[in-house]
Amino acid sequence: MAAQLLSNGVLHKRLPENYIRPESQRPKLNEVINDTNIPLIDLSLSDKSLLISQISYACHSYGFFQVVNHGIGKEDLEKVMEIAKQFFRLPKEDKMELYSDDPNKKIRLSTSFNVKKEIVHNWRDYLRLHCYPLEEFLPHWPSKPTFFKDVVSTYCREVRELGFKLLGLISLSLGLEEEYIKKVLGEQEQHMAMNYYPPCPQPDLTYGLPAHTDPNALTILLQDQQVAGLQVLKEEKWIAVNPVPNALVINIGDQIQALSNGRYKSVWHRAVVNTGNERLSVASFLCPCSTAIIGPPINLIEDGATPIYRNFTYDEYYKKFWSRNLDQEHCLELFKTQ
Repeated sequence: MAAQLLSNGVLHKRLPENYIRPESQRPKLNEVINDTNIPLIDLSLSDKSLLISQISYACHSYGFFQVVNHGIGKEDLEKVMEIAKQFFRLPKEDKMELYSDDPNKKIRLSTSFNVKKEIVHNWRDYLRLHCYPLEEFLPHWPSKPTFFKDVVSTYCREVRELGFKLLGLISLSLGLEEEYIKKVLGEQEQHMAMNYYPPCPQPDLTYGLPAHTDPNALTILLQDQQVAGLQVLKEEKWIAVNPVPNALVINIGDQIQALSNGRYKSVWHRAVVNTGNERLSVASFLCPCSTAIIGPPINLIEDGATPIYRNFTYDEYYKKFWSRNLDQEHCLELFKTQ
């Protein structure tokens, strides 16, 4: 039987028992801090060496950064957020046609993270779409609301182009050839999660998503411009990542951490909820092809440094990631050489 979608409009005056975290696992929202130094990188910088050094600093010190002048127009950003909002406001019967709790299904609407395995659920619904190759998946995307396919496919193409540009800059920042990471990752898959976090009666007891790293290479996140909710872990403190107009948040994923031999860290991040406002986000994921072999390049270990992780295929990693709960230990720990 399908789990109850939060976006089906049931109002809760108290948090249902199966969403309440044990006391030791709660978000402690009063301890979250603001960091005015979160890297904000202007991708239109004409000084490429300065741009690369900023990327290097952000990846090493934070594991994420925000970008502006990234080539995706304000109108396209607004359209994709609006179409996501319209989707989650569809009648229940329209949405339930897309519902599945099978994590292997490439196009599905679901709730929480992995409802088959979890004891405690997360306060979110999400629409998961595979986006590459578009011609393969587009016919199976939702046909409602009107223009959904047009708006989202345009955004997917733009995000893919931006992702490749960023991977090139990250390669250069590691002292590699610009195309190195792109070549290693192969014919990259791309998928998307449209996340809906409804108002929550007791946000201090639960999460939209608990702390996790992303299993892929690079995540490009479009945040709700009005409602904050993203937080990242830096030096054992949770910091709020407040929306910046027309900016996109770039998260380093587990595969970049492995490829960089731990020089760049896959960022721990979480989504919190609030009592007063619904919140949406659109996360786009660039992923290695399933047969890509992930391991550090020779020039990052030729000075005698030991590879931190054994070589693995992305398919092996991804299956291990989805076999666990989201908030277990870092999945890369299972691939360490010692």
